[in-house]
Order: sequence, then structure tokens, then C-alpha cells
Amino acid sequence: MAFPTTDIVHQLAASAAEARYEDLPPEAAEAAKKSILDTLGVILAASGTEPAVRGVIDLALESGGRPEASVLAFGGKAPAMAASFANGAMAHCLDYDDQTPWGQHCSSSIVPAVFAVAERQGGVRGADLVAAVAAGQDLFARLRRNVGWRKDWNLSTVLGVFAATVAAGRVLALPGERLADALGIASMQSSGVMEVVAGTGSDLRAMYAGFSARGAVTAALLAQKGITGVPDLFEGEHGVFRTYFDGVYDRDAILAGLGTDYQGGGTLYKPWPAVGTAHSHIHAAIGLMADHGLAPDDIDEVRVHVGDYHDLMCRPLDARRAPSTLVDAKFSLPFLVAVAATRGTVRVADFLPDALRNPEVLSMARKVVPVADESLDWRMELPPGRVELRLRDGRHVTRTGFDVPGSTEAPMTWGDITRKFEDCASAAVSAPSPEQIRTAVRLVRNLDTSDDATEVVRALSMVRDDETLRR
Repeated sequence: MAFPTTDIVHQLAASAAEARYEDLPPEAAEAAKKSILDTLGVILAASGTEPAVRGVIDLALESGGRPEASVLAFGGKAPAMAASFANGAMAHCLDYDDQTPWGQHCSSSIVPAVFAVAERQGGVRGADLVAAVAAGQDLFARLRRNVGWRKDWNLSTVLGVFAATVAAGRVLALPGERLADALGIASMQSSGVMEVVAGTGSDLRAMYAGFSARGAVTAALLAQKGITGVPDLFEGEHGVFRTYFDGVYDRDAILAGLGTDYQGGGTLYKPWPAVGTAHSHIHAAIGLMADHGLAPDDIDEVRVHVGDYHDLMCRPLDARRAPSTLVDAKFSLPFLVAVAATRGTVRVADFLPDALRNPEVLSMARKVVPVADESLDWRMELPPGRVELRLRDGRHVTRTGFDVPGSTEAPMTWGDITRKFEDCASAAVSAPSPEQIRTAVRLVRNLDTSDDATEVVRALSMVRDDETLRR
């Protein structure tokens, strides 16, 4: 594929516009389908467990407009922009959505966006929707790996809106020049400071993907109507790379293999509903308790060795040891390690209101002490965390969280993701029937053969009634 030599926006847009299912590497096609099933499941689980989503759902459904796209779990339809916002807000609520091997999330923005425009458009083949998701995941990975991030911007939204925009634009079959316009329009929604992620007391960390999903749908639809974008979007004097990353980026690496090497094939899926940067500590804590046959009362102190980003999950320490909300609990390293050590796993149910007040877990969390270790600072890939247990009998046992379930070294299989989907769906505000769940899994796994990509959404759709809305 020959690309123009102008701003990189044109190369990225041309590649996404020309993405075809038949040209995807098998691992990229499978990752896109896994991400679709995984994201739909997490949306369903969030609907029944995160109270904060109700304000978003109410706004989406009460604002009126053309009934273009489904609001999952709650039933009913809304304009595509509103539906993508509602579903996107739920997609990251539990911090259970997939991630790249280098951190950050894009599928929670991409999947709600592509289904919203597919339902609005009608007649979208499953193969085209899978290609669109793969194109979005590829763009996100290329940018994530090759910009000079200083941990000052939330890359999941700053870059996620561009990934979701190329995916939505590909579903709409926008040509390359129109898709480049859409990316420029999407820059108006490219935002998100890290305080949203690292701070406490805000609902926004749970639902930030809704903003990038809605921004992507808005951008793609405006470009479809002929609105122009920003010709020098990424590399201009005042473009994205200079504004967000001090002009630090690797152009050659971003473009290397574009159109053939789809980098979303390395997408990782979570076995535990918590921030991915805590998973190595969770894994280490579970392993230590099991390997040594320990009970919570055997523990005198839990030392968690932390780098700079791990440390964000420990401050302020007292608040992190006793989080008051689901979203704060999922970003609290002391609480997550305490759940892992006490329960032997981490489940959706561990973040329900009563579980946040569990005395055994809170007692363990008070024993957690962070220990600074600069060798664990986040540069490209976050180094695995280390947990040291100091026991009442005087022994010290230590473990580093290598080979974490869901990591590149121990990836989740289709069977794992299917079981996760079943568990997530059972937690929905109005749970799908076992037959609906089986149908949805089958449709996603065979999505490339479907003449209508939105069949899976219809399979999961609920009838909106007063009882569902009261829950």
C-alpha cells in the first residue's frame, strides 16, 4: 500500500479505510472477536453492579431522539451518540475490560462505538465490523507504543477516541480522506487528565470510555456529512504529538507494517475485575497464600513493593485501605491485595457495597504497607509487582507476580473468555437467559460469517419495562 508523505493522519486513515477481514492476521481477527464478546459481557455486569451508571442511562433514555441503537442491559433504544455514551460508560465501569500489553484500554471505547453506528447504518456485515475493531485496536497500539507519554494524560481517552473513530468510520465505509477528517473532528474530544484515574472520590474513572465512544460516533457521523477535519492533525506545529507529548514520537515505528501487521493481536483480557497494574500483586498474593497454606490470621504484615505507578494506588494510604466506592476499590492496591489474600481470588461480587465493608478484608488491608522500589517504575511495560508476607511465626515469604493469568505469558483462551462472559451476564440488571447467552457467544465467535453484525446485540436485548428501570 502506497501512503502519502503528508501528516501521519492520512496514512492511518487510509489504512483503516481499506482494512478487510480477509487481510487480517488470524490472531488480530480472533482478538477483535474476543474483545467484542469480552466488552459486551463487562457492559452487562456493570449494569447490575455500579450504581453510578444510572445517571448516564437515565440521561440517554430520557433525552429522546431517533431510536437508532440499543442501550444494553437496560433495554430501549436511543440516538447512536447517546447509546454509545451509555454503553461506553458501562464498558470500563468495572475495570474489567481488555488492555494492551503496555497498559491502557481501547476496546471499551471501540466496541460501543461500532455497534452504535452499525445499528444506525443497518446492513453491516459481521466481517466488516470485525475488521473495523481490528483497525481501531491496531491504531491504538501503534500510538500507545510510540509516543513520549509522561503519565500526565489518560491515554485510554486521549488516544482511545482516535481508535474508536477509525473503527466507527470503517463501519460506515468512509473513504480514507473522509476518515482523516473524522480523526480531526475527534481531536475535539481527545482529553482526560491522569487525576481522573489516580484520584479518589470521582465517578469519572469508572465511565470515562463513554466520552471517547460518543466522541468517536459524533466525529464519524459528522465526517460522513462532509465536515472537514485537521489536515496536520498529529504532526502539525500545534498538533496532537506536540500538544500532548512534547513532540516526542517515532514516526517510522508508527507506520511500520501498517495495513499488514495488525498490532491488536496482542490484546490481553482480564481474569479479575480490577485495574490491570495491580494484577501482578494480586497474583503474587494468591500464590503465596496457596503455596504456604496460609490463613488471614497467620499474616502480621503485607509488604507490597511498588514503583511509581503502583504507588499511585497506595496514596492516600488510609483511604486506599478502606475505599468507600466500587471505582476507588478497583484502583486501591492495599484493598485488592487484601481481597486476593483473604478470598483467594477477586470477583465482581467483592466490590458490591456490603463487600467493601467486609471486616476480614478491611483488617487485611490495614496490614498492607507499600515499599518504594524504583526498579518497578513504569516505562514501557510495567514490571511485575512483588509481595512479601511477614508471618506471626517470624517467617518472611516473598513472591513476584510473574506469568499473571491474562498476560502475554498466560493468555486467556476462548473458553476462559466465554466463562467470564457467562459470569458477567448473570450480574446484569436484567440478566439474559442461558439461551441468550449461548446464542451471543455463538454469534460472536462466528461473526465473520454473519450478514448482520448487530444480530448479537438483538440476541442480548432486553424489553424495557418499568421493573427494569426501577432496579
